[in-house]
Amino acid sequence: MNRIARAVLALALVTFVASCTKKNEPGPAPAKTQIVGAGSTFVYPIMSKWAEEYAKSKPGVEINYQAIGSGGGIRQVSEGTVDFGATDGPMTDEQQAQSKVGAIRHVPVVMGATVAAYNLPEYTGELKLTPATLAGIFMGTIKKWNDPAIAKSNPGQKLPATGIVVVHRSDGSGTTYIFTDYLSKISADWKSKVGTNTSVEWPMGVGAKGNDGVAGMIKQTPGALGYIEMTFADQNSIPYASIQNASGAFIHPNPEGVTSAAASAKIPEDFRYSLTNPPGKDAYPIAGTVWLLIPATPSNAEHRPVVVDFVNWILTSGQGFAPALHYSSLPPELVTRAQASLRAPAAPDAAKPNP
Repeated sequence: MNRIARAVLALALVTFVASCTKKNEPGPAPAKTQIVGAGSTFVYPIMSKWAEEYAKSKPGVEINYQAIGSGGGIRQVSEGTVDFGATDGPMTDEQQAQSKVGAIRHVPVVMGATVAAYNLPEYTGELKLTPATLAGIFMGTIKKWNDPAIAKSNPGQKLPATGIVVVHRSDGSGTTYIFTDYLSKISADWKSKVGTNTSVEWPMGVGAKGNDGVAGMIKQTPGALGYIEMTFADQNSIPYASIQNASGAFIHPNPEGVTSAAASAKIPEDFRYSLTNPPGKDAYPIAGTVWLLIPATPSNAEHRPVVVDFVNWILTSGQGFAPALHYSSLPPELVTRAQASLRAPAAPDAAKPNP
């Protein structure tokens, strides 16, 4: 082979190698679709898990969830600043009417227990509280841990003379909705003077923001009693009381007790229902649902199919992550109804945004 032929061959070889290298070079990473949700702190532990696991099967999607409280979630989804909201207390008719994005669909995704968590280092027994006692503590009529009303439910236990420090939420909260909904059902005094809402005028106590804030306040305050989602109590090693249910049994909070509560609930077509103080000997009485709030006319229409796919994934594969995080999965029949609701078109009049 002469010199010219060898040069031509070498040039061809270099060109071939360069072209192969270029083909194998990674191109720019595809842009991710970021779905933004906000609301309930109750759901935050499992929502974080859902977002992580969903991203494994949908690498082009990122779920960014902001735990700002149910009140904040309702406000932001109503204003069209997020793709979905999350709440532990259903929106009122008035809130629906004020929505700037038209009708907002409630889709139940998981259930859980709100617990009466406490800090009594010197108390080692099982603490039992009746509905009347719990209402009296939060109304401020029962002020000390050795009050006769508490002692009566805990015979043989040595209760300290420590003052009770009530801790409640300072922000708009679905956990507050669940707890005050329960108190309104078991105490006429509470219902008439305080009532049920995501935010209320507390008769007494100190406030903290979020489930994590209330958990932190309880943990650092001897004598404290507050209400938090069960996962936050377990994560912070905070004990919580057994509560007497409508059948007279003292039930320690557990996922099975929440499932029992759901079994007796009457669930309407719009999914706005309550699980508190149900009948049933095994039912835990302070149970609640987390709803995702899906606007009928989202501000970013391109995101809607992704949101619907994510919610469908939660209703199927995502339910399997509930027990390990101390939540309760939805009953199968409720999953079927929720999926059908996602597929149903919004009523034309209901979907019109408010100006």
